[in-house]
Amino acid sequence: MTIPHEPLSAPVYDTLIVGGGPAGLTAAIYLRRFTRNIALVDKGNSRLRLIPVSHNYPGFPEGVPGHTLLGNLTAQLERYGGSVMSGEIADLRIEDGLFVADYLAGDESEQRDVQPIRAHTVLLATGVADVGLPVEHWREAIAVGSVRLCPVCDGFDVMDKRIAVATAEVNPVGHAMFMRTFSADVTLFERGPAGPRSASILTDDDRRQLDAAGVRYVDSPLLSVTLDAAMKPVMHTEDGQAFEADVFYPMLGENARSGLAVNLGAETAQCSELVVDGHGATAVPGLFAIGDVVVGLNQIAVATGQAARAATHIHNLLPPALRPAAAPGSAAARALQTVW
Repeated sequence: MTIPHEPLSAPVYDTLIVGGGPAGLTAAIYLRRFTRNIALVDKGNSRLRLIPVSHNYPGFPEGVPGHTLLGNLTAQLERYGGSVMSGEIADLRIEDGLFVADYLAGDESEQRDVQPIRAHTVLLATGVADVGLPVEHWREAIAVGSVRLCPVCDGFDVMDKRIAVATAEVNPVGHAMFMRTFSADVTLFERGPAGPRSASILTDDDRRQLDAAGVRYVDSPLLSVTLDAAMKPVMHTEDGQAFEADVFYPMLGENARSGLAVNLGAETAQCSELVVDGHGATAVPGLFAIGDVVVGLNQIAVATGQAARAATHIHNLLPPALRPAAAPGSAAARALQTVW
């Protein structure tokens, strides 16, 4: 059964979803199956598009490319009358008890007019923006698996390879220690500003932990990463040395795309991630957030689980969506008689 979807001209949506990655699309599917009138706006910058093949998302024994999973979720949404509106939300505010969003259709290269979208609730699935080290031809490197972004996602896939990891700002040795689960050949590089530095960011306890685990530590700051002829990463440090590896985890660091919520008074934690309750609710009534933009483990499976929970909670908060009775003799009534 295909459920009719009201067009953009609808005066007020039940829910505006911002972000069309796995979290936003899953929430949209749930809400459409609850017969809710939604608008989903996506800028097209989901991190899932960067993943050549994910092997840790359940249900795909041979793995699934990121773009394929996004395509499947989009097709499933369309099955229930939903669609993805290309563009971005430039501003979000509250007027007369409703959320009002400034929608800019299309991409930034186009001349765009602001269109208001009004909704009773808003669900942010805006994800994070990666920041950090410059990596030569990084898109191609990610595509062939020589540069990877998520140790939890694909550590198993680099078993017994030469693994290079850059220190993270928070828990600088944690990712290198995690990767020792998968390889005995792990090297930790220290990121830092160019130029002389007076001290390492690692504590004595950090160094002892690395030594005990057999993790090599290069204390000269990492300046850049290039690729050799075989597309393998080569790490260049401030002291002029070059180190080869099979795979590099830059641990780029990230900033949550939480600005729309922050402007309304939502609470944030480290890296600007939004603080939410068990239903994805922020401190702003009617404003929800799911996926990588919130505090927690950044995983596709986690994001889709959060989406299911938040969408169901939103549906139960909204006024009941009462389905009208089928008129006697109508096709719908005859179909019900056939079923029962």
